[in-house]
Amino acid sequence: MQSRLDFYTANPDVLKAQMGVEAQIAKSKIDHLLKDLVRLRASQINGCAFCLDMHTTDALKVGETTRRLATVSAWRESPFFTDRERAALEWTESLTLVSQNHVPDSVWEAVRPHFTDAELSELTLLIGSINTWNRFAIAFRKMPE
Repeated sequence: MQSRLDFYTANPDVLKAQMGVEAQIAKSKIDHLLKDLVRLRASQINGCAFCLDMHTTDALKVGETTRRLATVSAWRESPFFTDRERAALEWTESLTLVSQNHVPDSVWEAVRPHFTDAELSELTLLIGSINTWNRFAIAFRKMPE
């Protein structure tokens, strides 16, 4: 596949706005490894090779295990994730697929006990952001380096 557009340079104001969202996410109290798992799961659902490559590399650098990374797409069947991580991954899937499921009450009830109101807002912003990045990378055919 050939890249369609370099969205990093095409419109600096758009990139600056998205980086502002990322700056807010960086301030989040949510654990960095959990952020990477969320980014990976959304990117798996969306089929974003660029983001999968980037966030797998990032996760390995901060101490994530290959075993957990290899099973994140099967987190329901895997014994390697905490209840909090499972709740975040379910929230991620539901928000990423919002047009299909409209975030059912059962998903809300599963995630609610594991996160404060502030953390749920941060987690939702993170999920929205990675979905935005996926759409940029997929639409403009950003390839892993």
